[in-house]
Amino acid sequence: MNAPALVDQYGRHIDYVRLSVTDRCDLRCSYCMPEGFKGFEEPADWLDFDEIERLLGAFARLGVRRVRLTGGEPLLRRDISGLARRIASLPGIEDLSLSTNATQLDRHAGALKAAGVTRLNVSLDSLQQARVERINGRDVLARVMTGLAAAQEAGFAPIKLNMVAMRGSNDDEIDEMVAFCMERGFVLRLIEAMPMGATGRNTEYLDLQPVKERLRERFGLVETALTGGGPARYLGTADGRFNVGFITPISQHFCESCNRIRIAVDGTAYMCLGQDEKFEFRPLLRRGCSDAELDAAIVEAINLKPERHEFREAPHKLVRFMSMTGG
Repeated sequence: MNAPALVDQYGRHIDYVRLSVTDRCDLRCSYCMPEGFKGFEEPADWLDFDEIERLLGAFARLGVRRVRLTGGEPLLRRDISGLARRIASLPGIEDLSLSTNATQLDRHAGALKAAGVTRLNVSLDSLQQARVERINGRDVLARVMTGLAAAQEAGFAPIKLNMVAMRGSNDDEIDEMVAFCMERGFVLRLIEAMPMGATGRNTEYLDLQPVKERLRERFGLVETALTGGGPARYLGTADGRFNVGFITPISQHFCESCNRIRIAVDGTAYMCLGQDEKFEFRPLLRRGCSDAELDAAIVEAINLKPERHEFREAPHKLVRFMSMTGG
C-alpha cells in the first residue's frame, strides 16, 4: 500500500529530508561558519539515534523517500555508520546519501557503503592548497584527496563534488575543476553562495548563468536528463561520461519545485534556507508523543513551508549560519 504524500500549501510534494547529525565541523569555511564560532548546541540537546530513527520513520510513513545526512561535518558524529544502517533499513526509505568535507572519509567510506549509504557529495572549492586553506580555514587538500580515493575504492559512484563558486576567490578555477572531474569520473556541482548569516553575506556572489553558457561552449556540453533529489540543473558530455550541475538559488531560483526540508541536530525543522519558519520536534519526541501525534506534527510543519526565499529582496534577513541549519 502506497504511503500518503506530504503536500505543502503550494502543492509541492515533500519527499526529501536533509538531517544534520552534528553542528560541529573540523573546518571553518568562509561562507559557512566563522572562525571562533562558539554557539554550538549542547550534545544533550542533540537528537539521539532512537529519536532520529523514530522521526525519520514517521516521515517515511508519510511519503518521504530520500534522506541526506549532513552537518556540520557528519563524519564527526560517533558511530555514523551505525546510524546510517538504521536509517537505510526504515521501510519506505529508498535513497540515503551523505554530504561531507571528506577529511575523515578515508576512515569511514567502507563502513558507510556497507551500511547502506548510496551516494556521497563532497565539498571541494579549490584544487590549490593555499586556496583551500584560505577558503576552508585549514590545510586539508591532501586529506580530501585521500578521502575521495577511499570512497572510489569502496565503490561509491558517481561521487558529486560541490564547489561554491565565489567571485575573486575561486572563479578562475572552474574550468580546471571541470577538467579534474572529467579525468577522475566525478560529477561536478557549482553552487551560488547564499547570504546566510554574516559569513554568507560577506561572500562574493557569482552569477552562474554566464558560467553555464561558457562551459557549454568550451567543453561541448549539452542538456542532460540527469536528475537527483536536489535542485541542480545539469549539462553533460554527449557520451554521458561527465555531468556538471548548477545550483542557482539567486540567479534562477527553484522554489516552485522545492521538495525538501532540513532538520537541525536538535530536532528543529527548517522549512526553507532563506526564511525563518521552523518546527521543533525534540519536545514532542522527549515527552513520548504517540505516532498519531508525531504524524500530525509533521503535517503541521510542512504547512509552514513558505512559497519562496527572499535572498535577493532581503539578503540581511537571516542571521543564522548555514552550519546551524544543516547543509
